[in-house]
Order: sequence, then structure tokens, then C-alpha cells
Amino acid sequence: MTVADLWTIMPLLLIACGSVLVLLLGAVVPGRYLTGVAVATCLGAALWALQVPAVAALPQLGVALTPLARLFTVVFALAASVTLLLSHDFNERRGIRGEEYPATILFALFGMSVLAAASTLLTLFLGLEALTFAFYILVAMDKGSDRGAEAGLKYLLLGAISAAFIAFGIALIYAATGTLEIVPAMAGAARGIAGVPLALAGWGLILAGAAFKMSLVPAHLWTPDVYQGGPPPVVAFLSTGSKGAAVLFLITLLRPAGLIPALHGPLWWLALLSMTVGNLAALRQQSIKRLLAYSSIAQMGYVTLALLTGSREGYGAAAFYVVLYTAMNLVAFGAVASLSGRDDLETIEEYRGLGYGRPFTAGVLALALFALAGIPPTGGFMGKFFIFAAALRGGEPLLAVLGILTAVVSVYFYLRVVVNLYLHSVTAEITANRPTSVEIVPLVVASLVIMLLGIYPGPLMAIIEAALF
Repeated sequence: MTVADLWTIMPLLLIACGSVLVLLLGAVVPGRYLTGVAVATCLGAALWALQVPAVAALPQLGVALTPLARLFTVVFALAASVTLLLSHDFNERRGIRGEEYPATILFALFGMSVLAAASTLLTLFLGLEALTFAFYILVAMDKGSDRGAEAGLKYLLLGAISAAFIAFGIALIYAATGTLEIVPAMAGAARGIAGVPLALAGWGLILAGAAFKMSLVPAHLWTPDVYQGGPPPVVAFLSTGSKGAAVLFLITLLRPAGLIPALHGPLWWLALLSMTVGNLAALRQQSIKRLLAYSSIAQMGYVTLALLTGSREGYGAAAFYVVLYTAMNLVAFGAVASLSGRDDLETIEEYRGLGYGRPFTAGVLALALFALAGIPPTGGFMGKFFIFAAALRGGEPLLAVLGILTAVVSVYFYLRVVVNLYLHSVTAEITANRPTSVEIVPLVVASLVIMLLGIYPGPLMAIIEAALF
């Protein structure tokens, strides 16, 4: 390995060394400043990824710092920074102390960054499972929560099954093509799928595992329980970074040969069921975290609709929506975390009148809900517009129309929360926590991203299109 190679993978090295440094500092001089060290590590990796030029694959490492890898390394690093800041005071209120939490966030970020830069199927799998393993720990990090322990166990068991599906699928594709390099392996699998049943079986297993990672119906049953049981800042990162990495996983595999005809049917049904079940199930939820969980299922259905087109426009729309969805869900769960004291505000009824009692936090929560519903001029409108436009141009008019109808249905349950925030009087003394300065900064920044992408999405879309091709 040369010095140039080390320079190229420096974002990965910074994150890995930062995680170890946080663990060592926590053992020697424990204190709250560990959050600052972790945030500095994330921002340093993001800045380094921005200034390092794209390079060809490093065969001995199985990674390539492509434009797409640089873009998503920055997105994931910023999401981790926001999560750490939102967790800072929340963890103090819950008694979650120690170096394990920020170090595990950095470890999850390392897995996401490896996945983004992977050039072989093996590296891709290792990155995906590294971030998933970190989330097993983070979901159950609150040792005083029985619900968190239950959520962590459910996520672990089903996650292990998902990992087995993906690993077996990669093994079958390797057996069919004789290579682990992503581009030749996926191109070879596409050419040989008609005559080599192993390649088709491998793709089927990978798709089943990816459906779990993205919470696509029918592999979605873990999502509401994990979202409800996990600490809100952790769920904010899980629902954004983890889902974004899973979408990037599919984009990486689909790009070399385009959408294989045999995969059209399964992806079509995954998209339709996820959009329909996610939005209809959310209508009946009384818990805001379960409502956002079913919303997440529906949102990933929209992303699958974009991937289904197999076109440059579809992949670009999916990547744009991942960036936007990251900002939207960080704000939504960040507001829930900021409002939570020693206990979460669980039911929607508990948010009655908070628009007047806690105006800042309620305001950013309302903005996130408007964006998730796709109401202009928020970025959610532009994200859905790009997805449905790509679907219509990609030959999926029926599914695009059905997606639009389910998006209209979703407006009801998002606005139901907003109505409770502003159109109902407070029925009891407000117990919601006041936002701290550490929480205000990331919520403001993420909210500005939502509005900026709704008003002026062109630059980001241009960057994504240039990175994809």
C-alpha cells in the first residue's frame, strides 16, 4: 500500500481511528466532551472526502473513492454529526453515559462509508453488516428500558436472518460468475441469468435481505417495534443512515447492468405493498414513533419505485430522495428526542398544544411532517415529484398513479399530528422538555436543508447525476 492509497482512504481511517480514540479517552478521562471528539471526527471525514479527488479502485483494499462514494460519505458523516448532537443532552436526561455510545455511532458510520466505497461484493457485505451490527447495540443502549431491550433482540434476530440471505446470495452469484468484483459480477449475472439458475437465485436472496434492511413489505414487521423501543436519536440515525446505506447497496448492484427483467416483478410488488401497507397502517397509529415507522416503510416504497425504472433518472431520483429523507427524519425524530424528558412523549395526544408551549421544537416537527407528506415548498414535494416523474418516463404509469394516491392518503396522518400541535388546547400541564442550544443547532441546519432542497433542488440533483454516471 502506497502513501497515495492511504491519502485516498483517509476518510475511512479518520472514522476508524476516531472510534478507537473515543473508546480510549473514555477509559482514561471520561467526560461529556467525547461527543465533541466524535463530532469533530465526523466533520473531518466529511471535509476530507470533499477535497480528495475521485480515484480508481484500490484492488488490494476492495474500495474505490468514486464521486458517489464521496457524496454519500459526506451525507452519512453529517447525519452522524447531527445524531451525536441530538444525543448529547438526551443521553444525560436518560442516564446513558460512557464512551460506548459515541464510539458505536462512529463504528456505524465506518460501515456506511465502507459500503459507499465498496468495489467488491465482499467489501459491500462487510460494510453493510458492520453498520447493522452497530445498530444492534445502539437500539438496546438504554439499559433501563425493557422496551429497548426487546427491540434490540428483535432487530438482532431478524437482522441475522437478513445477513444470511445476503451472504448466501453473494455466494451464489460468485459461483455463477467466478468473480467478486461488483461490475463484472453483476454484469455477468445479468447476462447469464437465463441459462444459469444460480445467478437468479442469488439475486433473489440478495433482494430478500435488502427488503429487510429497507423495511419493505413483507419484511417490515420489525420496524414499528424497533422504532418505538429504541432511543429517538438512535432511531433518527437508524431510519436515515441505515436506510440510505441499504438504498445505496441496491443502486450499486443494479447500476452495472441495469434492471434485470426477472427482478421487475418482485420490485414492483415490493414497491406497491410498501406504499400501500405503510400509509394505510399509519392511519390507525396512536404512537408518534410507530406512525413514523410506518411512514418510513411507505417512503422506502417510493424509493423502490424509482429503482424499478432501472434508468439514470430513476437512480438519481432515489439518491436525491435518500439525501432529503435523511434531513426529514433527522428533524422529525430529533424533535421527538428534544421534547422527551426522562420518558418519551409516546402518544399523539401528548403533543396537544405544544405548538404554543414549545414553539421552536413543535415548529421544526411540523416542518418535517409537511415535508414527509410532500407539501410544497418543502423538499418532500420535489423528492416525490422526481420519483413519480422518473416512474412515468420509465414505463411505470400504473404504479406511479397508485403511489400518488397513497401519498395523498398520507397527508391525513401527518396533518393529524400538526393539528394536535396547533389546533387543540393543552389539556394538562406541559411536561415536554425545552430545547437546549446543542439541540437547536442541528435541528435548524437540517430544517434549512429541507427548505433549500424544496426551493432550489437543481445543484444537488446535478451533483448526483454527475456522480452516478
